[in-house]
Amino acid sequence: MTDSKYFTTTKKGEIFELKAELNSDKKEKKKEAVKKVIASMTVGKDVSALFPDVVNCMQTDNLELKKLVYLYLMNYAKSQPDMAIMAVNTFVKDCEDPNPLIRALAVRTMGCIRVDKITEYLCEPLRKCLKDEDPYVRKTAAVCVAKLHDINAQLVEDQGFLDTLKDLISDSNPMVVANAVAALSEIAESHPSSNLLDLNPQSINKLLTALNECTEWGQIFILDCLANYVPKDDREAQSICERVTPRLSHANSAVVLSAVKVLMKFMEMLSKDLDYYGTLLKKLAPPLVTLLSAEPELQYVALRNINLIVQKRPEILKHEMKVFFVKYNDPIYVKLEKLDIMIRLASQANIAQVLAELKEYATEVDVDFVRKAVRAIGRCAIKVEQSAERCVSTLLDLIQTKVNYVVQEAIVVIKDIFRKYPNKYESVIATLCENLDSLDEPEARAAMIWIVGEYAERIDNADELLESFLEGFHDESTQVQLQLLTAIVKLFLKKPTETQELVQQVLSLATQDSDNPDLRDRGYIYWRLLSTDPVAAKEVVLAEKPLISEETDLIEPTLLDELICYIGTLASVYHKPPSAFVEGSRGVVHKSLPPRTGSSESAESPEAAPSAGQAAEQPAVIPAQGDLLGDLLNLDLGPPVSGPPLAASSVQMGAVDLLGGGLDSLLRSDVGGSPAMGGGGGFAAPSPAVPPSMGAPLGSGLGDLFDLTGGVGTLSGSYVAPKSVWLPAMKAKGLEISGTFSRQVGSISMDLVLTNKALQVMSDFAIQFNRNSFGLAPAAPLQVHAPLAPNQSVEISLPLNTVGSVMKMDPLNNLQVAVKNNIDVFYFSTLYPLHILFVEDGKMERQMFLATWKDIPNENEAQFQIKDCSLSADAVSSKLQGSNIFTIAKRNVEGQDMLYQSLKLTNGIWVLAELRIQPSNPTVTDLELSLKCRAPEVSQHVYQAYDTILKN
Repeated sequence: MTDSKYFTTTKKGEIFELKAELNSDKKEKKKEAVKKVIASMTVGKDVSALFPDVVNCMQTDNLELKKLVYLYLMNYAKSQPDMAIMAVNTFVKDCEDPNPLIRALAVRTMGCIRVDKITEYLCEPLRKCLKDEDPYVRKTAAVCVAKLHDINAQLVEDQGFLDTLKDLISDSNPMVVANAVAALSEIAESHPSSNLLDLNPQSINKLLTALNECTEWGQIFILDCLANYVPKDDREAQSICERVTPRLSHANSAVVLSAVKVLMKFMEMLSKDLDYYGTLLKKLAPPLVTLLSAEPELQYVALRNINLIVQKRPEILKHEMKVFFVKYNDPIYVKLEKLDIMIRLASQANIAQVLAELKEYATEVDVDFVRKAVRAIGRCAIKVEQSAERCVSTLLDLIQTKVNYVVQEAIVVIKDIFRKYPNKYESVIATLCENLDSLDEPEARAAMIWIVGEYAERIDNADELLESFLEGFHDESTQVQLQLLTAIVKLFLKKPTETQELVQQVLSLATQDSDNPDLRDRGYIYWRLLSTDPVAAKEVVLAEKPLISEETDLIEPTLLDELICYIGTLASVYHKPPSAFVEGSRGVVHKSLPPRTGSSESAESPEAAPSAGQAAEQPAVIPAQGDLLGDLLNLDLGPPVSGPPLAASSVQMGAVDLLGGGLDSLLRSDVGGSPAMGGGGGFAAPSPAVPPSMGAPLGSGLGDLFDLTGGVGTLSGSYVAPKSVWLPAMKAKGLEISGTFSRQVGSISMDLVLTNKALQVMSDFAIQFNRNSFGLAPAAPLQVHAPLAPNQSVEISLPLNTVGSVMKMDPLNNLQVAVKNNIDVFYFSTLYPLHILFVEDGKMERQMFLATWKDIPNENEAQFQIKDCSLSADAVSSKLQGSNIFTIAKRNVEGQDMLYQSLKLTNGIWVLAELRIQPSNPTVTDLELSLKCRAPEVSQHVYQAYDTILKN
């Protein structure tokens, strides 16, 4: 029998029964009672009334029971500090228990009880454990000091625990050393001024000795600590590098990145003339390349780090171009990052290879990726002068494809090439002018206008071309208006007689009819220049322009040096220093590389990290599913039912009427943002207030007590479908909505990407659902915190609940949605996958399962086949469990595996399943699925959920 039985009782008067059982003389009964208490506590019931009875059970030599009681204690000590003092004696006794596991357990729990009153009683037991003969107890006590410091720093300092911790760095056991280093680093982070980790050559030597024998997380702590040390000369730096280099071949990618960080820092101190320097460069390439064969998420982290390394030392990976070539099945975020690194590594030696790849990418289906590939061709032309000719002819070939977004990107890129190589490639202007009518993106229009203005003397009908843009002057974006103004003034200075009317027209549009201060100012400056001194105007407007360089998106050198010190942490993924995203009281120390010794830095300047603009262009574009625009005119306009309020917000949705003008009053833009949409409160996710290290977190709570990774309330890995376009821009006046649904730890959300493809700003967003089969409704308003500018996207996770009005839809999982913004109200419908409604407590007891299966009439049973699924029974079971489909039993009948499963929907409907798998016959990859349910209409959708989960 599994432990699930403890979670099934919900009787009244349960607390009194438990009290009696906890005070029972029978050990077994006591243990059962404590398990029931922990089960109730886990599902959120208040069992604090049993505190004295549970604490009485501490006096036991049964390790399992002790762990359970300690778990209870950690949870309720904060709310019952006076009662918690009762437990102190047991702690003191347990810290002297002959069993080292119990001593360590006591110390670990002491660190997790965050009650001021108790801490002073715990100092004595902790002091003993820090000097315990068992290394397991010492390593646990070391972490406990860090936790105690977090509760009461003064006490830890007064009791001399910090000195004891420093002594532990010389401990004979490597794990004790690693935990002591971790604890000191943690304390030092919250007190940047204190010189706790006073590293000297002797202590560094001890750390390096421990490094070889530690667990992987211990190695990370030690490597991170080494990275903060500044060697006294290049010989010491080289000796440390030699001893850290073997870590590069570790299986754990976090260890590899920490080792790379140490080597990158200490290489600063090595002279480039040394043989060892060259050897080290060669050794750094293979581990970085190996990281790229991991799963996509790890690849992305590795690529972001490689991006920094390549900017600092491009010579490390200069021969490894091929590993950055994009694979067809790479996710978009990996593709874009690889593309960026390819350009950084592009040189005369490999440019032909790179261009051939980029041309291939430019014919892909993924719009975002294609755009970036076209831009990359332009960056290659600017970076490697010898390749400019080939790049331009490649761009012209791409323009001939007449694919709209390719043409527009190519024109933007060619403008930059003209600026880098003036009077060289102007022969292509005629081809560009042929595509004038197809340009609808502001950046492409602005680039084309710049080209026409800059080379007006070579274009016969330049005035007509610019006049055609002038007709819709007020509808253009600011960027285009400014370019048009400058281009027409350039044209006037080159051909004054033919274009006098045109220049007067644009100047009056810019100064009298525009309310944009930048445009007005530029208009007035030109007007005054032209009217007072045309010669000066010519010198100003037609002056020689400086050539642009390829280093447009390098990270600024001091920031790059700081980020190199944070390789393997969040800072290296964000490409921002920790101070930019870590909130809270922790002082963030600014790190920098050690000063160089030996030869001066060579002037090789590597290519660089994505500019803010490019970093932002990363939403993945996925082909739209069939359009499901339902008739929403019967939209229920009652107030949406608000579910349990989200802790982060004080906002309630209120009565929102999406069809009438009711929303206008709600969304009227008060100063400081309205309370309903995107004002102060709101659901913005807070920045992570964590130290940016990706090393193992210091344990606390459940996982820490049992030394388990799993625990109660682990994240359920429910399958999330890729986002698809729900509302195309052409049907919503330029607003494109794509999205998907997800379920995480019991909460459902609708993950949306809103993209503004119109030419005006969008704001005042709100959302409402029609009544639907399962009562799905928004649990909070749609928060778009800033107005959505043209060509901008915003990602939003909208929490949903299932307490809305219910109406049976056809198909059952159809959801009709209305979205309002400052332009209009738009309707669309979409199908949500049923597995987002599978709840976490859907595991039925065996007896109950058998009884229910027999009870449901046979005509309710539906049979399905899941084609081409060659997974083993265990793989199927664990995959489905991630989406809350629970396996109750598994049998083997005549060589076939049978899985019996249950799931429960949010509205309480149970679905029972029998899944037949044929492991003995590899040619048969079809699974047979039988479903029984009291509401048979859901069976088809449950089957679709099975099919989707198992095939993704």
